[in-house]
Amino acid sequence: MFYVPRDECFSEVKQLTFSAKTVYSVFHAVIPALQTAIVDKDLGFPYFTAIDQLFNEGVDLPPQEGNNMWREILPRLLKAISDSDNALRFEIPDTMERDKFFWFRDEEFARQTLSGINPYALQLVTEWPLKSKLDPAIYGPPESVITKEMVEQQIRGFCSLEEALEQKKLFVLDYHDLLLPYVKKVRQLPGTTLYGSRTLFFLNPDETLRPLAIELTRPPMDGKPLWKEAYRPSWHSSGVWLWRLAKAHVLAHDSGYHQLISHWLRTHCCTEPYIIATNRQLSEMHPIYRLLHPHFRYTMEINALARAYLINADGIIETSFSPGKYSMEICSVAYDLLWRFDHEALPADLISRGMAVEDPDAPHGLRLTIKDYPFASDGLVLWDILKEWVSDYVNHYYPEASLVESDEELQAWWTEIRTVGHGDKKDEPWWPVLKTPQDLIQIVTTITWVTSGHHASVNFGQYTYAGYFPSRPTIARKNMPTEEATERDWEFFMSKPEVLLLLCFPSQIQATTVMAILDVLSNHSPDEEYLGEKSELAWAKDPVIQAAFEKFNGRLMELEGIIDERNANKDLRNRNGAGIVPYEFLKPFSEPGVTGKGVPYSISI
Repeated sequence: MFYVPRDECFSEVKQLTFSAKTVYSVFHAVIPALQTAIVDKDLGFPYFTAIDQLFNEGVDLPPQEGNNMWREILPRLLKAISDSDNALRFEIPDTMERDKFFWFRDEEFARQTLSGINPYALQLVTEWPLKSKLDPAIYGPPESVITKEMVEQQIRGFCSLEEALEQKKLFVLDYHDLLLPYVKKVRQLPGTTLYGSRTLFFLNPDETLRPLAIELTRPPMDGKPLWKEAYRPSWHSSGVWLWRLAKAHVLAHDSGYHQLISHWLRTHCCTEPYIIATNRQLSEMHPIYRLLHPHFRYTMEINALARAYLINADGIIETSFSPGKYSMEICSVAYDLLWRFDHEALPADLISRGMAVEDPDAPHGLRLTIKDYPFASDGLVLWDILKEWVSDYVNHYYPEASLVESDEELQAWWTEIRTVGHGDKKDEPWWPVLKTPQDLIQIVTTITWVTSGHHASVNFGQYTYAGYFPSRPTIARKNMPTEEATERDWEFFMSKPEVLLLLCFPSQIQATTVMAILDVLSNHSPDEEYLGEKSELAWAKDPVIQAAFEKFNGRLMELEGIIDERNANKDLRNRNGAGIVPYEFLKPFSEPGVTGKGVPYSISI
């Protein structure tokens, strides 16, 4: 097991409440029981109604000693069974409850890049053709096979390709260069496959996105030449099913990127150096220690659990997600290629992806490239609220720059974060300096955003959007039928395309294991501490800080109303429409349970 200092461990209340107790129980009891109930680990779902049965009839689990054991472990998933029943019956996610076919629709596929659980990956296309940065001597010609003609066929009547680029209307999910070096390795693992992928979108006049093309690439390998093909929405049955299969591959890539990079790497993992440096370099009486302390609650403990059961060798991620045993390696590569502290601030992240530009006349000083971008729109309000609170706090204790520069504890804290916590990046030129109150405000706001808004936006909607796994399969198990298929393979696709899609989806054990885990990870504990809800004792003793905190709380309550108003606005089509789940991931407060809203101070689940 991983050592966690006693003052970082779950409180007794936390240990006895749903979140902590259930996490342990799911790993130690439910998953082994599922593995017993589903003997064939490669067995897929024979038809879509068999997937629906997970929510209606459930999975029969072996009997356990003690009455009501399963219901004590998973009260939400087992609340409707009889005393003699041992079926694990999943709750219907809100998305599926509103629209049973939500996962099937192209517009929903596109909408989730802005409003789903991974809003951190979409980026603006600034150059054409799309090109790889990988070595062409190893991976083949860098140019994408998505051509100008393909794009203009899809957007005919709107504009030309050149106009679309100039008007900032083309966007891409680009997992090509990150995944392509792992295609050969992953394909050597049993029961899975991998491609490099690019997915191109066009911004419609109503601010919704239209998927234009998906490119899947296999590098030269095993004596075979480079293979890559572009798929487009079609009005012919064969093209329709190839498009659906290509989407399944892209969604598996996006699920892996979300879990490994947007979620684990950028929140859980990269918060640890802040916690360690804060405890080592700042005394408990230090004002910045007091400000940051609520943002670090339980993170080391939940990370220890993750290392023991989720990201460990042969753990949930390695056995159920596309990169397989290379998951942590890809995570490390992504850290090396992509992570930089200054871009962890929400405004800088949006600018770096071309999703916003600086504009002093626009709200928050940024003009969004896509005006109806729910994550960014709500996130920027929350960022400003956080920054105002941090500014009021810091300016009270550090009214002059000389106080920041002469604070030895504070300087040692920032030095350790840069040179020890991120020692391999200590010489990067993008690290902020710490000389003025404004420097300190930006650094602390960035840290508090990562632990609160960033984490909430990628965590608490997991069961809502991925609880019905065809919406976000975590793994793709079959190659595209157009990739060197035999005549027999092609005949199977032509006669039973639905079966091929089901075979591509996760197996029964992979799907049900991930569903059970996501239900737990999407859950708010009864003792959750939400942003601005309750003042720390040290803050309440200082009338200036207490007044600033009350203003902080008031603005967060205003944000609740702002989000409700936006969700009711029929013109905001990425958060309002028939069957669409309102975007509430950044609503500050929540009741316990799987609610799809609520922003805790810290990464506590």
